[in-house]
Amino acid sequence: MKFNQVLTVVFISGLTTAAVLFGYHKLTSKPASVQNLSGQVPSNYVGLFDSNNSIPGQAVDFQDAAKSALPTVVHITTVIGKNQASNNLPRRSNPFADFFGEDLFREFDNMRSVPQRASGSGVVISEDGYIVTNNHVIDEADEIKVTLSNKKSYTAKLVGKDPSSDLALIKIDAAGLPFLLYGNSDLVRVGQWVLAVGYPLNLETTVTAGIVSAKARSLGLNARRSATPIESFIQTDAAVNQGNSGGALINTNGELVGIVSAIASPTGAYAGYSYAIPVNIVKKIISDILQYGTVQRAFLGISFLRDDASEADKEKNGFKEGQGVMVLDVARDGSMANTGIVKGDYITKVNGVKVNTGSEMVEQVAGFKPGDKIAVTYTRNGKEFNTNVTLKNRSGNYDVVKSEALKPLGAEFETLDKKKAAEYGIRGGVVVKRIGSGLIDNQTKMRDGFVIFKANGQDITTVDELNAALGGGQRRVMLEGMYPGYDGAYEYVIEMPAQ
Repeated sequence: MKFNQVLTVVFISGLTTAAVLFGYHKLTSKPASVQNLSGQVPSNYVGLFDSNNSIPGQAVDFQDAAKSALPTVVHITTVIGKNQASNNLPRRSNPFADFFGEDLFREFDNMRSVPQRASGSGVVISEDGYIVTNNHVIDEADEIKVTLSNKKSYTAKLVGKDPSSDLALIKIDAAGLPFLLYGNSDLVRVGQWVLAVGYPLNLETTVTAGIVSAKARSLGLNARRSATPIESFIQTDAAVNQGNSGGALINTNGELVGIVSAIASPTGAYAGYSYAIPVNIVKKIISDILQYGTVQRAFLGISFLRDDASEADKEKNGFKEGQGVMVLDVARDGSMANTGIVKGDYITKVNGVKVNTGSEMVEQVAGFKPGDKIAVTYTRNGKEFNTNVTLKNRSGNYDVVKSEALKPLGAEFETLDKKKAAEYGIRGGVVVKRIGSGLIDNQTKMRDGFVIFKANGQDITTVDELNAALGGGQRRVMLEGMYPGYDGAYEYVIEMPAQ
C-alpha cells in the first residue's frame, strides 16, 4: 500500500513538472517575450519543480524558491549629476518653504549641483541581460551600474521607463544569465506565502518571507510623477527597506509575481507593510517598451468614484458599497461611448475578472493596449449587462503612440489657446503645465506655466511642432519663451540625451 502511494506521488510530481515545462514553453514562445531565448528552463530552477512545496499536508519550504531567485536579483547603483542653469526668475515655489524657510531650500539648490549616488535592486528577466527595476531607482541617473550576485559588474543602458507604473527596463551586455520566470499575479491570493529578494540598506542580497496581506492597494505615489498613474499594489508583510526597490517578490514556486516598489512607514524604515507592482502589469509595460519604445496605454474613457472618496462624496453620488466601480461620467469620444453604459452604473467585471475597486479595474485595463477588444460587465438597478469595448488611447483613437522626443524633458505640455496667444502678443506657443522629474527639472530653473514660442530659433505654436523640433537628434536645445505676467523673454539651454 505504501509502495503504491509512493508511486502515486512520483507520478503526480512527474505530471506537474511536465505541465509546468509545457506551459512555460507556450508562454515564452510569444514574439514579445524576453523571458527565454533558448527554449530551456534556466539552470537556477534545476530541482525546484521536484521539491515538496506542492505536496499537500507538508510544511512550506522556502529554500528552493530562494535558491532559484538569489542569482537573478542584482544590485543597482546610480550616479546623478545635478547641473542646474540659473535665471533671474523667482525660484520655483516650494510648498514646504513656509515651514522650513527659504534659506534651507536655497542651500538645497546649491547642493543639487553635487553628484549624488543612490542604490536599489533589479530583476534579470532574460538570459541576455534585460533587467526590470523601478523607475525611481534609475530616474535622472547619468550612470547606471549593475552588480550580479557573483560580484561581476556592468554598466547598464536604459532601454525605457514608465513613470505611470514606476517601472524601468535596463540592459547589460551579458549572455547565459540566470533569470526569473514570470508568474501570474491574478492568481496571487491573500494569505499565501511570498518572498522579497533584494539589496536593502546596501547589504548583500537578502531574502525575507511574509504573506500577501492585501491586493489592489493604491497609495497615490505614482501620481507625483504622472498624470495617468497605474497603482494596484500587492501588499505583503515581508520585511522590505530602502534598497529593496526594484527587487523581486516571488511565490514558493520561485516565480516572479511582483516588483517591490514601496513601504508604508512613519519612520522611513520597515514597519509592517511593503508593496509590489503585480507581474502582469510588469509584463505588459516591458513588452510595450521593447516593441514600441514607449508604453501603449488604453483607457476606458470614463471617470469613476475613487477608492479613497470621502463619505460626503459617496453620499452625494448615491454610492452603494459592494456593488462595484461606480461610473461618474462617460467621455463622448472615449472607449465606452455608445456602449450603453451611463453615469450611475457599476462596473463589476473586466474580461470576466471581478473588480470591486477602481484599483482592481485599472490593473485589468493596464494589461491591454489601444485597439484591443475587451468585455465589460456592469449593473444598473441590480440588473446585469454585458458590452464589448474596443479600447482607445488618451487621444480618443486607436493609433500606436510613438516614442516622443519630449518625454525626457519630464513635463506635461499643452498647446497654447489662440485667444491667450493673442492676449500675450505672440503667434502661438506651448504651455509647460507641470514640471516633473526629467531634464527640465535637472538642468534649469524653469517654472510651471512657462510658454515656449521658439526651439533652437524655430517658431513653435503647437505641441507637435515642439516634438518635431526636438526630434532631430540634436544634443543641445535652446527653448525661448515667456511667463504670463512677467516682462521680457527667457531662454533655457538643455542638453538632450543621445538617441
